Amino acid sequence: AGAGRRAAMVRRALWLCLCLCSGPARGLRIHEYLYFQVLSPGDIRYIFTATPAKDFGGVFNTRYEQIHLVPAEPPEACGELRNGVFIQDQIALVERGGCSFLSKTRVVQEHGGRAVIIADNAYDNDSFYIEMIQDSTRRTADIPALFLLGRDGYMIRRSLEQHGLPWAVISIPVNVTSIPTYEMMQPPWTFW
Repeated sequence: AGAGRRAAMVRRALWLCLCLCSGPARGLRIHEYLYFQVLSPGDIRYIFTATPAKDFGGVFNTRYEQIHLVPAEPPEACGELRNGVFIQDQIALVERGGCSFLSKTRVVQEHGGRAVIIADNAYDNDSFYIEMIQDSTRRTADIPALFLLGRDGYMIRRSLEQHGLPWAVISIPVNVTSIPTYEMMQPPWTFW
């Protein structure tokens, strides 16, 4: 009976290890997340999680204490932006779809943006990060490109529309290791 119980425990341990260790092949490690905080408007004053593009774009060499997060017009940013003048020296909030992630990043870069945050166009996506990879064109981009969950992008845009604001004010990147867990203002709709 003892040997059977040990064998069952070993099987359970192996099963648990498989469950915990065999996530998606392209799963993200903790250091591959980047965090930013919305400072205004106040109803979405949360710390959001984004993931950097895998093989294109720049990195944040500067911490921006207060910079505008400007929703692109049109939202997919696949061509000329109607509000490009407001994106210059700021960060653009773009929606997934219509063209490649790299194309969107290049459009924002051409309009003088410092970075681009591309939100999923699936507004109910509150947990699945998409790996942004280069397209097959051999083009490059120099500004940072980040992927944001669809629910987060939707809630930011909705808040701006409700307040009649052209942009949010954010701080990016935020070092969350220096913030006590009980003080972290996380979006209530997102599972952390």
